[in-house]
Order: sequence, then C-alpha cells, then structure tokens
Amino acid sequence: MDRYFNPEIETASREYLWALQSARLIKMVHNAYDHVPFYQKKFDEIGLLPGDIKTIDDITKLPFTVKQDLRDNYPFGLFAVPKDRLVRIHASSGTTGKQTVVGYTQNDIDVWAEGAARALTAAGATKTDSIHVSYGYGLFTGGLGLHYGAEKMGATAIPVSSGNTKRQVQILQDFGSDLLCCTPSYAMFIGETVNRMGIDPTTLPLRAGLFGAEPWSENMRRQIEKSLAIKAYDIYGLSEIAGPGVSYECRMQTGLHVCEDYFYPEVVDPDTLQPVPDGTYGELVFTCIGKEALPLVRYRTRDICALNHEQCACGRTLVKMTKPKGRSDDMLIIRGVNVFPSQVEHVILELGMEPNYQIVVTRENNLDIMEVYIEMSEKLFSDSVRKIEETEARIKAAMQTTLGVSAVIHLVEPQSIPRSEGKAVRVIDKRVID
Repeated sequence: MDRYFNPEIETASREYLWALQSARLIKMVHNAYDHVPFYQKKFDEIGLLPGDIKTIDDITKLPFTVKQDLRDNYPFGLFAVPKDRLVRIHASSGTTGKQTVVGYTQNDIDVWAEGAARALTAAGATKTDSIHVSYGYGLFTGGLGLHYGAEKMGATAIPVSSGNTKRQVQILQDFGSDLLCCTPSYAMFIGETVNRMGIDPTTLPLRAGLFGAEPWSENMRRQIEKSLAIKAYDIYGLSEIAGPGVSYECRMQTGLHVCEDYFYPEVVDPDTLQPVPDGTYGELVFTCIGKEALPLVRYRTRDICALNHEQCACGRTLVKMTKPKGRSDDMLIIRGVNVFPSQVEHVILELGMEPNYQIVVTRENNLDIMEVYIEMSEKLFSDSVRKIEETEARIKAAMQTTLGVSAVIHLVEPQSIPRSEGKAVRVIDKRVID
C-alpha cells in the first residue's frame, strides 16, 4: 500500500474536498478583490462582486489571468499582501529580460513545502532518507521547493544544486543519497557520468528520483531508470503557482495527482475557453485557492493535458492530470528553462541584427540543443570570417545572459531563411517526446 504524507487530504471524499475548495475560493476571491487593484478592476468590468462566488462551482464566473498580466504589473503589482508579510521572492524569465515575479508569505511557503512533501512521499521517500537536490537554487523555484519539501517531511535535504557532475556522483556515493531530484535531462547526464566513471549504479544507495521542469518521454524514463538503477517519478509545477509540487506521480504512474486543496485545476478549450469534460485534452488552468501573497485567479498555464477524477488504485482521491503533451502558445522548455521566441528576437534586435531568424531545437543524447539561425545584413556578410565569428560569440553571450540557457548561434547569408506569407515559422522543434 502506498504511503501518504497527508492522508486526510490525499484520500478525502469528493464531498469534503468540494466544501474545502468552496470555502477557500470565497476567501481568496475577497482577498484578491480587496487588495489587488488589478483584480478589482477586472471584476468590476464584468459586474462581478466577491459575494457572487458562493461555491467552487461558481469559479467559471471569474475572469482569466495570463502571464502578460504579471509582466504588466511588474514587479509587485499583483501581490495581495504588504511587503512586510513577504518572506521570499522567486522569479522566472520574461520575454524582454523582465522576470515574472512571485511572492510568498510564510503560509505560502508552508503550502508549497506541503505539496513537495506529498510528492516525495508518493515517490517512496521517508523521514529517514537523504534527498539529493540537483535542481538549481536561487530565483528559480526548483531547488528550494524540493529542499523545503524534504525538510517538511523530516528527511535530510542535501542542497547540491546543478553542475559539477562528477562531484554530484561522488556525493551520491559518499553521502548515501536515497532520492535524486533534478531535471530528467540532467538525470540522464548523471547516469552517463556514473557509467563513464566505471561505477555500477546498483552499488549506489539511490532508489528513486523525482524529475520535472521539462518535457520527457516514457522512453527517457526507462533510460533513466536503467542508467541509475532507480524508479523515476514525474513532478509538475510552475513558478507562478508554486514551483514543483503542484502535482506529482504515485507508484501507479497513471497521471499526476494535483494538490487541489490549494491549486484548483480546470481544463478549458484553448479557443473557446469553455471547460471540457474529464478525459478531454485542453489547456490547464489553475486558481490559487490556498495562497495569500499572489492569489492568481484562473491562471492559464498554456499546458495541454486532461483531468481524471476517478479514485486512483493507490487510494488517493485527488484529481489526476495527464503529463502535459504540448503548449497552447509558442513557449519552449529548454533544459528546464522557459524560452519564448520573443526573448530571442529581443536579443537579436538589441544587438542591431536583422529581424529574420529561426530557432531549431533538437535532442541529442537526451539533452536539448537550441540553435538560432540569424540572417546577416549585407554589410556584415561582406566582413571577414573573424568579424562574423566575433559577432556570433557576442550574440551567444547575450542569449545566455537573457535566456539563462545556452544556444548555438549561426549567422547565415541574407535572404537564406524561408519567408512566409502568413505567420513566420520562427520555431522548428525536432524533439520527439513519446
């Protein structure tokens, strides 16, 4: 039988969850209306008063929130609490270098840690385990999310962060890490490093891993499990909602259980924005019914998935979401980092380059490779090879700074990138996620 971190919630009746969600939604809507001018204006525009929301079933009366709303209110315009109540700030990348800023009260941190603790427990972690956290620490939500989740459940957090992979393997050996938390592509790289170092993975204490922040396939899961001799579990989150721990796999691995007592999920048709029934794919929408500092209302994640409210064989009654199978916008996820073509375009134009470019994404040895092809001006094209190489290096450095991820830059001759009469084909994603 699966263990639960919080059985009262994870195995609660649908009736209990409905009542809890209704009470929390009512409180959250009042908080948003009373303390966030943006939401007061949105509600007033459609003639909606907080008192009109009486149960969770009324959620469809509420307006949607999109990422651009966070950018337009940068940095703290959507916060519902004064600054002296904030205990932490995180941020993710924005389209023009400005970041999407997220604030947390102490209660918000506890909520996030609760979700991460549920995820770790569902992956088989216990309070006697050591949790090796190789997600990045800092403004990125990955590292600290699992770190606090490990501490919440009483386990030992090992805050290794990412990079220096041979040292990671040494720590896995010497510290006796039981669970590994990182992106799936980095887990693959760690597995390859273990192999190159001549280490038998079955000699490592490691028995499971919790991997997320980027798309990964069932084939990749099997490769990770073979290379590290572990069981690999999926975890989902996004910084605007709470980082990793919004949903997670159990041992059945038939979907990811959503912490719906804090993050109420809907799936809507991305064109009509109308809710769709269970089992139908659409765009995932979250309402933060358990958060104080950033109470996002019907936030459109742009992730495409489906919901299933049937009780899982593990005993959990929390709704399950499928692994996201795509996006309803043009965002790419490269090695766990969100990248928009508009960010790439911003860098190109800032450096005085021509606005004709194309992004090609491939996956080699389970690592994402992003190549950017940029047309040169006639003047640059007539320059020396050395001048062109220097320009490529300058663009590469600027991309790294703005995007937080490396790219291979190719300056190509004028008029060589195909033109389109309709929407320009800016992105060619050759990765196969199956």
